[in-house]
This record gives sequence, structure tokens and C-alpha cells, in this order.
Amino acid sequence: MANLKQIAAELSLSVTTVSRALKDGPEVHPLTIARVKEVAARVGYVPDHHGRALRTGRTLTLTAVLPMETIEHLSDLAKLPLIEGMTLAARQAGYSLSIYSTTPDDDPVASVEQLLLARSADGLIITRMVSGDPRVKLLLDRGIPFVAFGRTDLDIAYPYVDIDNEQIAYDAARRLLDKGCRRVALQLLVPKDQASAMRLSGYGKAMAEAGIPVDQSLIGHGTFTMESSADWFDRLLGSSDPPTGLACANELGLLGALHVLGKRGLVPGSDVHIVSRDSTRLARFLPARIDVHSVDMTGVGRMLVEVLERRITNPVGPVEKILFKGQFDPGE
Repeated sequence: MANLKQIAAELSLSVTTVSRALKDGPEVHPLTIARVKEVAARVGYVPDHHGRALRTGRTLTLTAVLPMETIEHLSDLAKLPLIEGMTLAARQAGYSLSIYSTTPDDDPVASVEQLLLARSADGLIITRMVSGDPRVKLLLDRGIPFVAFGRTDLDIAYPYVDIDNEQIAYDAARRLLDKGCRRVALQLLVPKDQASAMRLSGYGKAMAEAGIPVDQSLIGHGTFTMESSADWFDRLLGSSDPPTGLACANELGLLGALHVLGKRGLVPGSDVHIVSRDSTRLARFLPARIDVHSVDMTGVGRMLVEVLERRITNPVGPVEKILFKGQFDPGE
């Protein structure tokens, strides 16, 4: 594999000049930079990231900790736009992106501790925030650059990028109530997840404004794969007082609900009204009348990396707190 010494020898330059030229150093003449890059491309030069890490203490790698929802087929479908956004932003900033997947049984704090011991990344993106999330204090105490995808209720400043789940759930419930639904079911994901807590808060606010008490039997907690959504919604529809409206947690929850409606001969948008989160644009191609809230998850992924890169560059800079709103699209 070609190295800096070989490029320097071919061009009769010093290794220092070649190194600076490859970094577009302002002290190197533009023509020299062009010559160095042309030779580097021709001989297939690839920077030695391991050697650079030993010399500088930096890996030029960012790690995103992404828990697997379940081991079910397609369970992580909604993460794809997020990963795409993070990957593109990391590459643009000169970093590699590493995805560290954990299982539902893994301890979140132990997973972060393991990453810190490995010293394999310059900064971390943590997800699936819970109440009083101990990872925030751990990373702040260690002085590790990080950004959270989501919020926790700690009284401490930390950088995050989040989605306004409370407003989305409030809006979904309000729209279902405005359609005449008085039995509105709500899908939540992991109960201890702060995103679920925010969704429940928004839903509860909309129901209170309508003067309708929250019926806990209409609140579903789960991973909401297609199968689990179908099983849960089928039980609700088979009850003595079934729901007439449903706020789905995600696209997979939506597909499970639609499957049950079809099996029971019920029509979405007529017999049962549905509002769903849809970050993959999947719902727009379904032959059913569904209202959707969409979030630019690719944009969320980009923003997570951009905030993290700024924390790495300036650890004492402003603590950024960014909230993405959902966009509502009425069903056709």
C-alpha cells in the first residue's frame, strides 16, 4: 500500500509537505497540492487512521448507539433514513460512522462503558432516552463529546436533537376527535422510553380538552412490529366497546392495524380513522385513507452528526438543543 514517503520520493518533496498538501494546508502552493493529490489518487494512497489515532489521540470515527427494537423481521425499518442522514453528514465532515447495535436485554450504561474503554470513537450519539438517563451524567463527567437523540428529565445541560413527540400525539388525537371519534386508541413503544412518555402526555392533553377521560385499556405498550400491532389491535376491535380511532406509533404498527381491519372487513377512514407516524413515506403508497405525520429522519440524522462534530471541535461552546416538528399530511 502506498505511503507518504513513496509519494514524497516520487515528487522530490518532503513528507511534511506531502502531508500538508493532502490536508489542503494554506502554506502549500495550490499547484503542489494538485500534484500531490494526483499522485496520491494514482497510487491508491489511503490515510493510516490507526497510526493517526496513535499520534493524535483522534480516530476520526463517530459511533451511534442504536438499540435493536426486537429480533423480528423489519423491526428496524424506520431507522434506515436516520442512519442514511448520519452516514452522509459524517462523511462530509471527514469522519467514519460506526453503528453499535445493542439488544433489548443489554444494559445501556454497560454498553456505553464498553465503548469508552475501547476508545474507538471521537464522540458518541446515544438514543432511546429514559427518565433520569444515567448515560448523560456519565458522559459529561468523563468529558466525552456526545449528543442525545431524544431528551431526558435531568436538570442538567446537554446537547440533544429530538422530535416533538408530544405535539405529534396531541395533533393526532385532536384530528381523530374532530372526526367524531370518542374511543381513540394510542400505540406507544417501550414504556420507559421518554418519547413514549411525551406521546402519552400529548394524547392525554387532547383527551382532557375534549372532556374525555383516558381509558388505559386503549393504550398499547410494545415494540409494535407488524405482528404485535395486529394482535393488540385485533383484541381491541373484538372488545365490547372497540375504538373508532387509532394513533399509530410507526409504519409497522400501521401495517399491522391495516391487516386486522382487512381481516374484519372494516374500512380505514370510514369504520376506523387512523393517524400514523410515517418517516419512510410508506403510507403514501398504501391503498387506504390514512392521515400521517412525517418527520425528516434523514435531516435528524444529519443534525445529530453536525451537533456532535461541533461539540468535538468546541467542547465548551453553546449546548445545542434542537427540536424537529412533524409535518401533517391528510389522507386522500
